[in-house]
Amino acid sequence: MRAVPAPKVWVTGLTVGAIAAVAVLAVKADEGTKPTAAPRPSASASAHPSASPTKPTPAAVPDDSGTGRRIVYSLAEKRVWLVDASDAAQRTFPVWPGTVSPDPGTYKVDVRHDATTGSDGVQIEHIVYFASKSGLSIAFSNAVDGSSPPAVASGAQTSGIRMAKPDGSALWTFGETGTSVVVVA
Repeated sequence: MRAVPAPKVWVTGLTVGAIAAVAVLAVKADEGTKPTAAPRPSASASAHPSASPTKPTPAAVPDDSGTGRRIVYSLAEKRVWLVDASDAAQRTFPVWPGTVSPDPGTYKVDVRHDATTGSDGVQIEHIVYFASKSGLSIAFSNAVDGSSPPAVASGAQTSGIRMAKPDGSALWTFGETGTSVVVVA
């Protein structure tokens, strides 16, 4: 039997150039950005972690908000604090005020309703009334569906102070009838 010779492979200059180009690109790709080890935190850094840049630490309870167990509402910060008898904030959260705000001062929770329809047509719950102004009752509440309040039509007056659903539940539990509500500028 006669052996069949292997076919001759001819490599042209163009093929050699293409192979060289691919090899150069592969080396360059491998030289790209390499991950580096993050610096190890010091003992003091781990003992006192800093606040996340995407979630800032909320402000402390306003100094001019009185003492004792109370709900504090800051008009300027659009924020509420639930403060216990030892003056420690148990919870704080942002709110969406209506177009009519209460004047700074101290009030008491006087009426509570489980649910109703807000003046904007949204189903609301955990309604905690504490003041009135311009013929409107001012209350904290949250939308049943958890949404933020819709944009108000020009000239419409609303007095609800809305919050996220979990915050509304917390305020409802905390804000029993007779609880002080301190409104600060």
